[in-house]
Amino acid sequence: MAEKIFYDILKDIRNKVLYPIYFLTGEESFYIDVISDYLEAKVLTDEEKEFNLSIMYGKDTDIPTIISTAKRYPMMASHNLVIIKEAHHIKNIEDLLPYVQQPLKSTIFVVCYKYKTIDKRTKLYKELKKASVVFEGKKLYDNEVPPWIDSYVKQRGYRIGPAAVQMLADHLGSNLGKIVNEVQKLFINLQKGSEITAKVIEENIGISKDYNIFELQNALGAKNNQKAYQIVKYFADNPKSNPFVLTSGVLYQFFAKILLYHSLRDKSQRNAAAELSVNPFFVKDYAMAARNYPKEKAIACIGLLRKYDLMSKGLNNETTDSGELLKELTYKLLNC
Repeated sequence: MAEKIFYDILKDIRNKVLYPIYFLTGEESFYIDVISDYLEAKVLTDEEKEFNLSIMYGKDTDIPTIISTAKRYPMMASHNLVIIKEAHHIKNIEDLLPYVQQPLKSTIFVVCYKYKTIDKRTKLYKELKKASVVFEGKKLYDNEVPPWIDSYVKQRGYRIGPAAVQMLADHLGSNLGKIVNEVQKLFINLQKGSEITAKVIEENIGISKDYNIFELQNALGAKNNQKAYQIVKYFADNPKSNPFVLTSGVLYQFFAKILLYHSLRDKSQRNAAAELSVNPFFVKDYAMAARNYPKEKAIACIGLLRKYDLMSKGLNNETTDSGELLKELTYKLLNC
């Protein structure tokens, strides 16, 4: 839903359907930055920006200054554009209420209220909803990241397969700004219509196509001891690129999905993909992993992952480093 609203806002801006106030909020800052940057690029020409664009930062300003700037009339332009970045630093944001109740029609007032959400019970929020654009950018859940990457890449005219998508998602996490920055590196070096493969990702982003969390997950699921040990040795030798907490978190989700797969009555590809929140391409891997890890063993592996996660944080462990912990954990998972 938020994704559709996001694109609708961009479409309106592109078509010059503008609103006096844009209050952009939420934990996912990517959407906020894109909308703000798009308004900055589209509302005024370069010549008009010299006198009619004001960019202010929440920690360096206050409400009276902001309102005074918003009440200025444009000079030789149709609009005065005022963008407040890092607005979450502003004290007493509710004091914007008088301006929100009577905004200047010639001003486009943009408030970037990142990492927070405004209390929907307040009068400020209720007034904003009457004639303003109020957008909340929510963090994606882990299972929502791969489809988002797939859609983002294809919308920009490139191709990418499920394995490459999962490789990016596992390594980059759910921070959309980080994902976009890294994927842009791939676009720069590829022609439109080209496919983003594991090899392309390795060459341009530095994620090893052979030694990554996605391949470790597959090696464990297949009980491929040699490959799993090779990967964890690489991880142990490169701890900054492969932090234990990330590795254990992804593996926890993997074994949790194996356990869920065991509970499914309908194990058809379509239903299993929907229940596991994975691309249908990967259902066969979970089916194989389920054969290698019966229900009781999957539960035991989840217990091991919890135990070693706590050990990595110092519980009942004072000397063993994360690399050795990962090697121990991998051995026990393979022999569970």
